[in-house]
Amino acid sequence: MNYKIRSLREKMKLIDIDGMIVTNPVNIRYLTGTNAEGMFLITNKENVLITDARYIEEVNNNITIGDEIIVYDGISVSEDDYLGFFSECSKIGIEENYVTYAKYQNYVRKFRLKETVETNNLIENMRMIKDDDEISKIRKACEITDNCFRYLQDFIKVGMTEKEIALEIEKYFIKNGADGVAFETIVASGENSSKPHAVPTDRKIESKDIIVIDFGAKYKGYCSDMTRTIFVGEVDEETKNLYNFILGCQTRATSKIKDNAEGKLIAKSLESEFNNRNHTMIHALGHGVGLDVHEIPILSTRSCFTLKENMVVTNEPGIYLPGKLGIRIEDTILVNKMTSEVLTKSDKKLIVI
Repeated sequence: MNYKIRSLREKMKLIDIDGMIVTNPVNIRYLTGTNAEGMFLITNKENVLITDARYIEEVNNNITIGDEIIVYDGISVSEDDYLGFFSECSKIGIEENYVTYAKYQNYVRKFRLKETVETNNLIENMRMIKDDDEISKIRKACEITDNCFRYLQDFIKVGMTEKEIALEIEKYFIKNGADGVAFETIVASGENSSKPHAVPTDRKIESKDIIVIDFGAKYKGYCSDMTRTIFVGEVDEETKNLYNFILGCQTRATSKIKDNAEGKLIAKSLESEFNNRNHTMIHALGHGVGLDVHEIPILSTRSCFTLKENMVVTNEPGIYLPGKLGIRIEDTILVNKMTSEVLTKSDKKLIVI
């Protein structure tokens, strides 16, 4: 049996459930290796993937006999089939953070469920620890992102718009082996850089601009996430000092990211550095990266997660001066036993193009 499914079954026993309905497509992909919408049922007898004709070929190409997954085309599943799947299960787990109340009611009716329980991110917690194959795919996504950043330093010119740069990033990713972007690219120039989640606009790049680029490729389903802040033509001393301060903070935080470190304490340490310079940390220090670009664990002063070997997280301190400028530096990082490995290797020295 697929080791991820086997591991899930073991964890289900620990919370005393003998069945589970998985409908989050990301979790279905994690467990089955196939990119198909539908329902994945873990029963006390078998593993059942119910999908539709749009995904059947994809499923058949990716699921092997060793996975021990029975595949159904949704059209061919009868009411009696639905009633039978969990007929010998007493307690069924539900993805409470994904399923709407309407869907939940439909499941209870369709499967005649006896008792349901919330699974408290059972699969998402499994996804925090990456295996070798997952890490390999994230490495490749980071490599494509790094190569794109080198390309951008020659591509970006005064007079281009933020939208043109964002489009070029997506085109580069697709031309160089990625599935596409891992999330909506942020290209924020000049005063727009003070908005942490800026959306690319028609604003044209000007001389002496600051440009924040937050982007990442997706490779075989897995994401990268990197932010670099660059300057056009020249940069004044005040901004240069602020940039170097943030880079120093980021470097010190990276040195603390390792097995058994407390994410909350790392974030608090950086917050103290910010406060000592009369700055405020307005967003989390980092987050997990995998099939989703934003996953648990969260590195924040308000979240309690202990880092473990083979987690992949970001480290992204930023300072934003409304209406003036913003600077953020972000890397995707693999947690190791004693030290962290930065997977996004693009230069972080102050870059002027």
